Amino acid sequence: MQQQEKKGLSQVKKWMHQSVSLKLFTISILGLCLLIPSAMVKNIIHERSGLNYNANLEVRSKWALAQNICAPILSVPVIQEVIHEKKTSFVKSYYHFLPEDLNINSQVTPQNLRRGIYEVIVYNSVLKMDGSFSMPEEFDAQNFQDVLWEDAFITVGISDLRGIKNDVNLKWNEENIKSTPGSKISGIIPSGLSFPLSDLNENFNAKQFDLFIDLQGSEKLTFIPLGKNTNLSMQSPWDSPSFTGSFLPDDRIVEKDGFTANWKVLQLNRNFPQHWQGEAYGYQLKEAAFGVDFILPSDAYQKSIRSIKYALMNIALTFLIFFIVEVFTKVRIHPFQYIMVGLSIILFYILLVSVSEHLSFDKSYLISGTAVIGMIYLYSLSVFKSLKFSLYLLGLSILNYGFIYITLQMTDYALLLGAVSMTIILAGVMYGTRNIDWYNLNQESLAEEQS
Repeated sequence: MQQQEKKGLSQVKKWMHQSVSLKLFTISILGLCLLIPSAMVKNIIHERSGLNYNANLEVRSKWALAQNICAPILSVPVIQEVIHEKKTSFVKSYYHFLPEDLNINSQVTPQNLRRGIYEVIVYNSVLKMDGSFSMPEEFDAQNFQDVLWEDAFITVGISDLRGIKNDVNLKWNEENIKSTPGSKISGIIPSGLSFPLSDLNENFNAKQFDLFIDLQGSEKLTFIPLGKNTNLSMQSPWDSPSFTGSFLPDDRIVEKDGFTANWKVLQLNRNFPQHWQGEAYGYQLKEAAFGVDFILPSDAYQKSIRSIKYALMNIALTFLIFFIVEVFTKVRIHPFQYIMVGLSIILFYILLVSVSEHLSFDKSYLISGTAVIGMIYLYSLSVFKSLKFSLYLLGLSILNYGFIYITLQMTDYALLLGAVSMTIILAGVMYGTRNIDWYNLNQESLAEEQS
């Protein structure tokens, strides 16, 4: 009885040792288990990306945040009679006029600052604006109890006043007017400068203005098209602009030594009028902004996150190669050895994100990929005991990591490349294993052991 039990246990052990199905099941479980450390690495990348964001925010908050320019708006206080429940009251509000023509020329010079190991993009800009105001025919002063022309003022909206580097003076019909900080129409322009006008009257027409602003900021520079005809020209030595907002440039030239872009926006292109009363249209003004994002050419953290999405495919392909070699060479590979190979693949992503914080992503990928592929190749020499199959593994690993790198560079075609490559891999595996008799594989292994 004991001999039969021992014989039964021995057969079970042999089956467990030789069973292809059990081995495939074990490898699959190991591959899925390795998703746990890959998720931990993904969390590390998110954490480092958060630290990078906080460092950027800290530097930008001290330099100046993204700048949004809303200028200029001419506002005139009006007194209106209001009768409510037989009671008469007089309410003061502002009537706003926008310029007929608005021409803006912007020279932007970005520069790189560092906070520890993190790089931050900020900029200095020189803004020149000119245009004219005219009394609209639709405006009728008789609709109001009084129009306080002597208290009229112009508001220049600047989202972060800390970025102003020099005094801002408005040239109004050859008269220089000094600015005062703050916006009197905070419902429309939350932050900005005010310029008092003393010579305005109801017959104003073709009032010319010129404005010069020396401004610094970070991340982006946007403008709101207040003119009936708004023309914006922007020049910068930055070679990787991202045009943003409600309007794209009518023409642009982007080269290695910088870019030039020109916009033309008409009154008909936006969702607010040329003149109105009260604090309406604040949201519409904000939504009409357009300009340029000054971004780094590549975000190593973003690419690292995208690369780790291929971790399961990377692990599965490497395990598949090891398993096929095991089938062809009859060399038994222990699950522990599969784990070592899988952890080496996970190590690639840790190396990638850590090195990319100090070097470019391309160099980091090359260093990390070379280190991990070399580790797996040298380890396979002792596992396979065959130089030929180890070289096969080396070549396929290089192709695999090369494919992932190309996919990361070609975002728009990532899905197509992935689908085509997986089809080719599956076709290759099907062709390479077409003559294997999977049902008799266990019996052949047992017969070899008994002989």
